[in-house]
Amino acid sequence: MITNATRGRIVPDAKKLIVKYGCGPVHFSGTDEALYERHLLFDTGVDVAAATARDRFEALARSVRDVLSQRWLLTEKTYEERNPKRLYYLSMEFLIGRSLANNVMNLLLSPLTNQFMVDKKLNLLEILEQEPDAGLGNGGLGRLAACFVESAATLQLPAMGYGLRYEYGIFKQTLQNGWQHEMPDNWLRSPDPWEVARPNEKVEINLGCSFELSGGSLRPVIGRPSTLIGIPFDRPVIGYGGSTINTLRLWAAAAPDYFDFEEFSHGDFVEAFTQTLSAETLTRVLYPDDSRIMGQALRLLQGYFLVACSLADAVRRFQRSNSDWSLFAEKVAIQMNDTHPALAVPELMRILVDQVQLGWDEAWDITQNTLAYTNHTLLPEALEMWPVKWFEEMLPRQLEIIYEINRRFLSDVRRRFPIATSQMERASIVDDGTDKKVRMANLAVVGSHSTNGVAAIHSTLLRETTLKELAEIFPERFNNKTNGVTPRRWLQLCNPELSGLITDAIGDAWIGDLSELAKLRAFAQDKGFRDEFRKSKRDAKRQFCEWLRWSTGAVLDPDSIFDCQVKRIHEYKRQFLNALRIVVLYDRLRQNPSPDMPPRTFLFAGKAAPAYRLAKLIVKFINNLAGTIDGDPSVRGRLKVVFLPDYCVSLAEHLIPASDVSNQISTAGYEASGTSNMKFMMNGALTIGTRDGATIEMAAEAGEENFFLFGLTADQVIGSRGWYNPRWHCEHEPETRQALDLIFSDYFSRNEPGVFKPLREMLLTHGDHYMHLADLKSYLEADERLCALYADPDEWARKAILNVAGSGKFSSDRTIAEYATEIWRVKPCPIPDNA
Repeated sequence: MITNATRGRIVPDAKKLIVKYGCGPVHFSGTDEALYERHLLFDTGVDVAAATARDRFEALARSVRDVLSQRWLLTEKTYEERNPKRLYYLSMEFLIGRSLANNVMNLLLSPLTNQFMVDKKLNLLEILEQEPDAGLGNGGLGRLAACFVESAATLQLPAMGYGLRYEYGIFKQTLQNGWQHEMPDNWLRSPDPWEVARPNEKVEINLGCSFELSGGSLRPVIGRPSTLIGIPFDRPVIGYGGSTINTLRLWAAAAPDYFDFEEFSHGDFVEAFTQTLSAETLTRVLYPDDSRIMGQALRLLQGYFLVACSLADAVRRFQRSNSDWSLFAEKVAIQMNDTHPALAVPELMRILVDQVQLGWDEAWDITQNTLAYTNHTLLPEALEMWPVKWFEEMLPRQLEIIYEINRRFLSDVRRRFPIATSQMERASIVDDGTDKKVRMANLAVVGSHSTNGVAAIHSTLLRETTLKELAEIFPERFNNKTNGVTPRRWLQLCNPELSGLITDAIGDAWIGDLSELAKLRAFAQDKGFRDEFRKSKRDAKRQFCEWLRWSTGAVLDPDSIFDCQVKRIHEYKRQFLNALRIVVLYDRLRQNPSPDMPPRTFLFAGKAAPAYRLAKLIVKFINNLAGTIDGDPSVRGRLKVVFLPDYCVSLAEHLIPASDVSNQISTAGYEASGTSNMKFMMNGALTIGTRDGATIEMAAEAGEENFFLFGLTADQVIGSRGWYNPRWHCEHEPETRQALDLIFSDYFSRNEPGVFKPLREMLLTHGDHYMHLADLKSYLEADERLCALYADPDEWARKAILNVAGSGKFSSDRTIAEYATEIWRVKPCPIPDNA
């Protein structure tokens, strides 16, 4: 919230801040000529008294943008004049959430806007709720990218983010009879006050085919090339303190400025606009349904469109200040965030060879030294592989370059290494099987100078399993950069009670240097501080309950344990394991209503991919479980299950500060890193989890004795694959058997008999690939330790404080500093003060 974001800090004079950003002398509000009043009148054309909450939000946001605009332009001007090495961060997702409160905080404008709210007698929550979450991402990948660009600006790095301007987000999730339903997320229905269109900086992109309407669908027409136009839309990325304001540039697809007038004149109105429809479809929706061939092809085209527009723009910027192409890699660093932008490899080669007319060897040296790749997954199905046939139809020149890269790569490997044919086949960029495909991860590794994982265990498994052959060929390229999150949004902004308490105790240096939180370790021994810490958590829980009741009507008990699992719904993330735990606890209460069990509220949130039927069935089961427990008077007030629909950044900002328990229970060896785990830790929740992803490093920082770890390790998961039998657990663990009997006897689906049969098949017929039953007993034992500790509030608070104190490593500032020093070789470029 804006209101308390500066508690405990010396607030700069508001007028000086206005001058700092180069927009003074001017009034923010309070006169007819002030920024807010002029926007409210001239942008909306309504009387101030008749303005809606949305009108007021837009006027306020535009006023804030006015304040920062000159500093924003000065940042770019400084980069052009000083010509530093610049970073370009390519990502298909930027899950930025809402911008108003975050931008006000980072600009240090909170005192000014607080007074504005008082003077105008406005409801802060009502104003903030007018801004939709930007539909530019889905999960951890996009949220990480958003944290990274904010940290780069805070560290004063000359950096720019490149993404796509999706007209619709992935989808709005609703629940009907417990089932997930998808609705369009039209987040741009109202004007976005933060974006600035730059049509004069458009980019033309050539494709090897065009499109026609056939049976109501767009189909490629092979052999008839076409052109797409990339229109850039810029958003400010404000570093904390407002000194550096970088840019997030998002590309929207458009057709050239024509349509077939002859077809239109003859009455074929739709066909006349086919090229416009096909172009605009490209950035219409984030992640089209890739369970169908056309959806997969659109995903490939989206990736190429992002790469082609962004590289053309980066090259254009290089040429403004440089003419010597041998300096390109010394002036440009490009980070590929996962495999989606891997086509940057052949596209940069195409530019250097075809347009700049460099020789292959020189172009290849520049390409490798410019590009770097971050891998985010160990799941083979998530490592993109696209049919060669699609490249032949849509990107024939890029395919020629890929073939030549692969030919030279394999030839060099044969010459340098005694490698088996099977290893060579796995290392190859092109899979020469029956259906030839291009392996995008292999392309990214071969075409770059760095490949990093995002947690220590993930980077190890990447080298030893997923990309083993390539790691043996290029051992020097593989490294680890453990993820982090920005403490500005995820502690200072979303948890003013706790952040104020921290600042009162150790000062405010932690906002820019999260390692300062280590000073809180001493305060964990201070009873007065522990009492204040518990009070801040209780206040956060109360505020969450009020917000939830206001926004959804749901009523929660703030005195119960808030036990949370929020993340994308997937078998390996094991929301169903959590549900099994709750079934066991429910069954225990049914059999023996023990007075010793504290009241508990289990909160779930996350979206299932529309075509992922089993994940959607898990959502259905959680909701049926919630309904059954709510309808059972014997456990009322003891257990409650709530599935919060349409999980997004804004929901997380309310929920995470209020959480007591964070569930990080993925099958060991499957979660690359996780970032929600870090946010929960930073906000004083205790983790119950497996030894997976960054949770391992978190436990090392805070002390394993302050975590509730359980379950198989990654080595044990791999080692038991050959003999694991889930039925053994049913036969030898009574509570496991009773829980499954309860579920599959339709106890939770009395009006829908057999609906959960696929879950039984997942566990008992198909071998329980993600080992739910193998870890259930250990999970329940960890849960018992958790409840025992909660019975001692003072000791719980002590361990929670030690978790906050141990979270300093998990700032995205630290991660970005490591990238900048060890991969990009990009140095800070401070922006001078306005004259």
